[in-house]
Amino acid sequence: MIHGRLEERVKDDVMERFRQGRLDLLVSTTVIEVGVDVPNATMLVIEHAERFGLSQLHQLRGRICRGALPGQCYLFAEPGNDEAKERLRLFTRTTDGFTLAEQDARLRGLGELFGTRQHGMGELRTGNLAADFDILKMAREDAFKLVTGDARLCHAEHAPPRRGVLERYGKTLALAIVG
Repeated sequence: MIHGRLEERVKDDVMERFRQGRLDLLVSTTVIEVGVDVPNATMLVIEHAERFGLSQLHQLRGRICRGALPGQCYLFAEPGNDEAKERLRLFTRTTDGFTLAEQDARLRGLGELFGTRQHGMGELRTGNLAADFDILKMAREDAFKLVTGDARLCHAEHAPPRRGVLERYGKTLALAIVG
């Protein structure tokens, strides 16, 4: 068994025994979501799959079939609403991570750019991340040009965007400075 509260050395030992084939079965939390590469892992069972977003399900599914052998992913779920049913339906119909990420954002929302909410109404109030990609890309390029010339937005002409950034992200930005 492996989970996030285990000491790193214990997790490493369990994963190494699994990788070497000394363990036939690994029971885990989502701690295996990223960075686990065990080519002989061929089956994944996900319980309560309705609780996960499409991107996370895709990451979990990516832990199997990394070697030459085919594999299977089984989902056990009790979707209590149409959104959960649609998410699971989409997941079973494609293995394209970009498509799943777009659909996950459409169904669950983008969450916060700076913050801890990983779903729900995002900070992008006007526009659609997928449909407005070109204009958002241009806005990103303009933003990088702006901060390249005035990183702290101290020039007088940059006072309005500075004020807006501080009002919206002031507390979160303070945490970044500490980090």
